[in-house]
Amino acid sequence: MDFIRKYIGDLFVDRKWYLLAGGCVILLFLSFFVHFLFQPVLAFTVAVLGLTVVDYLLLFVVKGSIKAEREVSARFSIGDENPVSCVLSNSYPFKVKVRVIDELPVQFQVRDFERLVIVPFKSACQLDYSLRPLSRGEFGFGYMICYTASPIGLLNRRFKAAEPVTVRVYPSYLQLKKYQLLATTGSAMPGVKKIRRLGHSLEFEKIKDYVQGDDVRTINWKATARSNNLMVNTFTDARQQQIYCLIDKGRNMKMPFEGMTLLDHSINACLAILNVALLKQDKAGLITFSNKINEVIPADRRNNQLHRVLEALYKQETEFKESDYEAVWSLIHRAVTQRSLMLLFTNFETFSSLERQLPFLKKIAQRHLACVVFFQNTLLKEIHESNPDTMEGIYIKTIADQFDLEKKQIVKELRRHGILSILTTPQNLSVDVINKYLELKARQMV
Repeated sequence: MDFIRKYIGDLFVDRKWYLLAGGCVILLFLSFFVHFLFQPVLAFTVAVLGLTVVDYLLLFVVKGSIKAEREVSARFSIGDENPVSCVLSNSYPFKVKVRVIDELPVQFQVRDFERLVIVPFKSACQLDYSLRPLSRGEFGFGYMICYTASPIGLLNRRFKAAEPVTVRVYPSYLQLKKYQLLATTGSAMPGVKKIRRLGHSLEFEKIKDYVQGDDVRTINWKATARSNNLMVNTFTDARQQQIYCLIDKGRNMKMPFEGMTLLDHSINACLAILNVALLKQDKAGLITFSNKINEVIPADRRNNQLHRVLEALYKQETEFKESDYEAVWSLIHRAVTQRSLMLLFTNFETFSSLERQLPFLKKIAQRHLACVVFFQNTLLKEIHESNPDTMEGIYIKTIADQFDLEKKQIVKELRRHGILSILTTPQNLSVDVINKYLELKARQMV
């Protein structure tokens, strides 16, 4: 069986051979009517058979093979381009043309992935491509199938290379570097506004000698009198504040946007804002919930806190039950005793949906700084901004206007009860949330 698999099972005939064989059949058929063609056609047919035998010997008898190694990260970042690199090694004494078919994870639904590569003799080459996953979880790569052809190119030999491997798709950790500079500046990238700091932080740091450029309003006159040198007070940002991200996993977060659900966009933004909070020396915590509390990570700023959050967010899935905000308020009332910033990622489509949860949001806002993050419906926004010229279009625009008005009413109602809000689109979610956090820090509300 091994002999059959080695010398026959991995043999595949190229399209060139079928064309030549078909040509030989047609010419032989014509030679029965045109007799002087018989000898040239017979010689051509023998030559094709001879080349076929030589091609088979080059691929299966001559010592050599194709080896491939797939270089892929142990984890992927959702919504980002993740590089995959393949190194093909040729041990044949001649250059080969390789048709590479990589068995990609089924989640990508790509059934026609194919690359053509020419590998020089006794050498190697590299094949690079990227993948953009749109869901979290485990993604399994299969074998890398290499159909190898000699310079003659009539036959192909199949090689199974690059053993199957499983990678995990995590929340977008690649964007952490993009937003990391926001921890020290208010203008790190387009879309991020510069925040003007109002006065000094309430946290005193130390007294030091005055140097040119220091604010004269910070001169400590008592220390100056004792030392006979100008001394100034220095202040630092308020630290050790608690920042909690509350992620609603109810059915309202299942809505898709650019291939990803609102829950996935919220998870990416949550990871980005908690990373910035940790870099600002604040404590980061996480609570996920649907009809019950799912994951609770107390606010802390230990070294592995972001890793704990990442591992917790990796396995979160949308549930189709009504979210229980009363359970969330009960947990916060019982477990979070220090005043904290509560960033609630949810989606209120109608004013009535807010009214059902508003009593619990008001209770949370009594003891903490609450901020509700919810989403604009981009499709309805496009309809709202359109100018229809048909009766049906006018009806649709009227309905879209009603939904847009309810979103604005939700913002006003939250503000009326002292609850902050961020109404944003999924693509601007991370930037808007980080902006709001930096603004609250600058205004000394956190």
